[in-house]
Amino acid sequence: MKISIRIRGLRKAAILIAFVAVCSLSIAQQKSAIILNSKKISTDLFGLFFEDINYAADGGLYAEQVQNRSFEYNPTERKEWHPLSYWEYITTGFSYGRISIETNNPVHANNPHYIVLDVEHIGKEEKFTGVSGVGIKNFGFEGMIVKANDRYNFAMHTRQLSKEPVSFTITLQTPQGKIIAETKLTTSSVAWKKYTAVLTANQSHDTAQLVILANTKGKTAIDVVSLFPEKTFRNRPNGLRTDLAQLLANMKPSFIRFPGGCLVHGDGLGNMYRWKNTIGPIEERKAQRNIWGYHQTTGIGYFEYFQFCEDIGAKPLPVLPAAVSCQNSGGTWRIGGTGQRALPMEEMQEYIQEVLDLIEWANGPVTSTWGAKRAAAGHPAPFNLEYVGIGNEDKITTEFEQRFKMIHDAVEAKYPNIILVGTSGPFHSGEDFDKGWAVANQLKVDVIDEHYYVQPEWLISNQYRYDAYNRKASKVYLGEYASWGNKLSNAIAEALYMTGLERNGDIVSMASYAPLLAKDKFTQWKTDMIFFNNNSYYLTPNYHVQKMFSANAGDYYVDKVISKNNADSLLAASCVYNSKTGDIILKLVNGGTAVQKFQINLASFQKLIPAATLTQLVGIGTAENSFINSTAIAPVTSTFNISKKFNYETPAMSLTVIRIKTK
Repeated sequence: MKISIRIRGLRKAAILIAFVAVCSLSIAQQKSAIILNSKKISTDLFGLFFEDINYAADGGLYAEQVQNRSFEYNPTERKEWHPLSYWEYITTGFSYGRISIETNNPVHANNPHYIVLDVEHIGKEEKFTGVSGVGIKNFGFEGMIVKANDRYNFAMHTRQLSKEPVSFTITLQTPQGKIIAETKLTTSSVAWKKYTAVLTANQSHDTAQLVILANTKGKTAIDVVSLFPEKTFRNRPNGLRTDLAQLLANMKPSFIRFPGGCLVHGDGLGNMYRWKNTIGPIEERKAQRNIWGYHQTTGIGYFEYFQFCEDIGAKPLPVLPAAVSCQNSGGTWRIGGTGQRALPMEEMQEYIQEVLDLIEWANGPVTSTWGAKRAAAGHPAPFNLEYVGIGNEDKITTEFEQRFKMIHDAVEAKYPNIILVGTSGPFHSGEDFDKGWAVANQLKVDVIDEHYYVQPEWLISNQYRYDAYNRKASKVYLGEYASWGNKLSNAIAEALYMTGLERNGDIVSMASYAPLLAKDKFTQWKTDMIFFNNNSYYLTPNYHVQKMFSANAGDYYVDKVISKNNADSLLAASCVYNSKTGDIILKLVNGGTAVQKFQINLASFQKLIPAATLTQLVGIGTAENSFINSTAIAPVTSTFNISKKFNYETPAMSLTVIRIKTK
């Protein structure tokens, strides 16, 4: 009896093993069938590039409402600016006093200027019915957006300069003086101290002003005046504007490159972006002139960039200067870009250590010097940094080559697992491009960053650019690219080119459109993805194309699935397979003026679910979106039934994405 039971048990086990083997074989056969006509491509192919251009950070993605919060504006940034720009001295109820800008004993050496409010008399006239006092008013970035019943976190640093405490009324007001929100606080320290309060709005307004009014006699130093909506993206303190941040999250980018391009190497050596100046409490960060002609508070600093990447599941790609400034420094772009300056060799070891310290800050344990600083900011776990960019479309001079090699070798020696991204200059070809690639080949740089802004016709005629690239050389990161314009025809040309990026995803490891954000009335660069003002935005056709690719990415490029008229350069297509989801994604581009047919053969795939998702962007080539009509061009999603083989007719000037699920 025991023997019989054992035999039955063995048979049952054998049957189970055989069943598992058959299932495994079925899965293996499907993958094998796919791989026969496919190649592995980068899982980080489509991402985002953020640069503080067009007021993208301060007054944009950064949710701070107060402009010139630390009284650091100056004529170096704009000739008409000074420490009291966007502030107004006010006296109410027949009160009087005086204000001054001072620098003795500041809140921090990196933040040298502050305002001194000296209140001599508080009016108590019976005929005045408002709040009497002496103070200052801030207008924000073209006004402050306030929403009814929302809470706003106010903060300011003060140092009491008189014996007696000074009481303040803090209000949000309309331009006509109607109070929307109000709170009170009183100073209590002769040393710098941060005071906080919450303002709750009783109505909505789009041009509110912040008023800080002293109601008692006395003298007080004030600095770092801040007003944040409590509702930031993920409710982060010192956080991001919710709507703009969500638009970026919706794209499902695989990475974000930051903090910019030309912003990184800066307008002269003193204007290079130094990451250590951007971490820690905001009163300790070092603000500086923005190369694009305004001010950057560094309120969005390296911690906020890394945190945002983590929040939306994107890999961080910080870009550091290659120890040289922009070749266009001082406006020398007008005479051929002769303004590059290099850090003196005696400063290079210190600078190299700065680069190494960033990696430790991002990835080091809390017991390390810089890992402890990350932990102190609220993130004890490592950020798992994989990529570091060195340089941004630099002129490839001898000085650049020497310094890049020093940085490259030091990082490779200490952190061999970090993927370094080099640069090949600002154009798709030419002297700097050739020299940049020569440096990459000599040093065996992991990834080389190519940039080009071109006419849409260039993208169409160069859609096979990367087919001929050497697969044994450095990988390519197409870090900045766009066709000159935000019409649908521009976006469709980009879509056509992006199918070539997918086809060559084995050599092109990353790509990001640029620039990302542009504020209405403050736009220096006209080809952008998202245009916004203080309370609204519109998405360009370019945004929709980028999202349709990045949200529908795969890790295998599958050939011989889509057939078309190969003689027509205005037709393009790609098929990718996402091994995580099992989804098959077809992208069909028709940049012509007539309906065109594509033939689809899905014979390589098993267990297809007939009901697919079809998303289509289509319209007149000259059409574009605006604040007046933000949805003139927008993708439409529907259900589409597929079979193993089928034909699909694409409309003129369209991008069609068909996403097919498998069982």
